[in-house]
Amino acid sequence: MAIVGLKKSYLALIDKNTGKILTGTAGLSADGLYQSNAKDLGTKSANITNIATNGTQVFGDNGLVDITQSKSFPQVAGVWNNLPFAIKSKIKGEVSDGKGGYVQAQGLPQVALIIESETLDRSNSIFYAFANGHVTESAVNIQTDTAAESRVDDTLTYQSFGFDAWNNQGMKTYFSGDTGFDKTAMLKEVMGGYTASAPSGGSGSGTSGQ
Repeated sequence: MAIVGLKKSYLALIDKNTGKILTGTAGLSADGLYQSNAKDLGTKSANITNIATNGTQVFGDNGLVDITQSKSFPQVAGVWNNLPFAIKSKIKGEVSDGKGGYVQAQGLPQVALIIESETLDRSNSIFYAFANGHVTESAVNIQTDTAAESRVDDTLTYQSFGFDAWNNQGMKTYFSGDTGFDKTAMLKEVMGGYTASAPSGGSGSGTSGQ
């Protein structure tokens, strides 16, 4: 099935000990979920690689008789247009010194990620879900403004790891057109038991993470 566009991305921090989503000041929002949004200029791209790898050929009796099975631990090269500083620093594992400075922690946090695309007719969504992984930023290419401003996007790499509930695979794909699909259940499974907060007044919880 062909897909078109990048509709939205979802991020959350997961407690490594309990496997539960971190909320409030420990997480990315009041209920723990950060969704890309127009206020933060959205997600530009997500290049998912290493979805499948070739197994090792097994020979016997002068012929190819089998291929060993391999697990999938994809990487996502993601580009966000304008992630809030607090969100970006948290998913990279940077710790505040309380005086405006941030330094990389010894261990990277567990991050859950979902990338949402759509079918060609825009009637259904395809979700590429990762429940366990690390986020890194390998480089920042800063350039001078000329007649036009020189923007530097938030270019991050997500490395998935095995997830027990998925037979230790790194990725699970969801299709909203499936009769059994439930977005609430998907978010709960991928995002460490996520439960949406009740909306109060202005912008809803889990939207911008601010």
